[in-house]
Amino acid sequence: MSATLTKPRHRAAPQRVRRRPDGRARRPNWLGGLASLVWLAIVVIPIYWTVITSFKEQNSYYSSNPLVPPGDPTFDNYLMVIRSDFVNYFVNSVVVTAGAVVPAVTFSFMAAYAIVRGWQRRFLRLVNGLFLMGLAIPLQATVIPIYLIIIRLHLYDSLLGMILPSIAFSIPLSVLVLANFIRDVPKELFESMRVDGATEWTTLWRLAAPLTRPAIVTVTIYSALNIWNGFLLPLILTQTPGQRTLPLALWTFQGQYIVNVPAVVAAVVLTTLPILVLYAFGRRQLLSGLAAGFSR
Repeated sequence: MSATLTKPRHRAAPQRVRRRPDGRARRPNWLGGLASLVWLAIVVIPIYWTVITSFKEQNSYYSSNPLVPPGDPTFDNYLMVIRSDFVNYFVNSVVVTAGAVVPAVTFSFMAAYAIVRGWQRRFLRLVNGLFLMGLAIPLQATVIPIYLIIIRLHLYDSLLGMILPSIAFSIPLSVLVLANFIRDVPKELFESMRVDGATEWTTLWRLAAPLTRPAIVTVTIYSALNIWNGFLLPLILTQTPGQRTLPLALWTFQGQYIVNVPAVVAAVVLTTLPILVLYAFGRRQLLSGLAAGFSR
């Protein structure tokens, strides 16, 4: 008898079924996916409308579908906004934001290091409690005292008059975040630096600063975003148009171009671009800092 050779049958690869930790099969979450799509539409559609509207003419805006891109895009709205002293408002916002963020983050970092690594525990606990109390005081509750203090200091209607309160309101949260990050740095690293003869100042900038860089970037971007979009302080502390910042200038644009919606939207786009650029450069550090903060 001759042996018959049979070809091996190729079995279909078994489908992988995602399972939960308890062993049960994981079913697709159709409701969650639908809710995500709805939320994505809620976020994307206003941004899409803002961008396409800024390139429309005033006459075609009211006669066309708001969600249809313009057939003949124009940059006249952006030119109109730039010619309306927009550059001066932009420079004022940059000066106020940079002048408040840099001192606030620097002072907060040094204060957080002193709270965590300081020797006088009782005094530093009192200082830390004062910083935490600052989180419970809203800006709206201090409008009148801030206004009177700025008047007494002869800083009304100046950029410095907006910078100083912005620094004060940025410090409490920055100290809280940075202190938590510095507290997680291993104590052995600080001890080794001290054995090598490093001073506290050297340890602060050579050891603590590099290890807490994600937290520093996080509080920097967060503080810059709040100060850049601040409206209340420029409203009550300025009077002349030359000292206005971009959020207050948008309010004036809305009054000046009450019918010209594309011009107002173009001003909004120009105001938002610097924040998007700042986020693009610090996105990785910001996400890593937020992830590390939530994992604690």
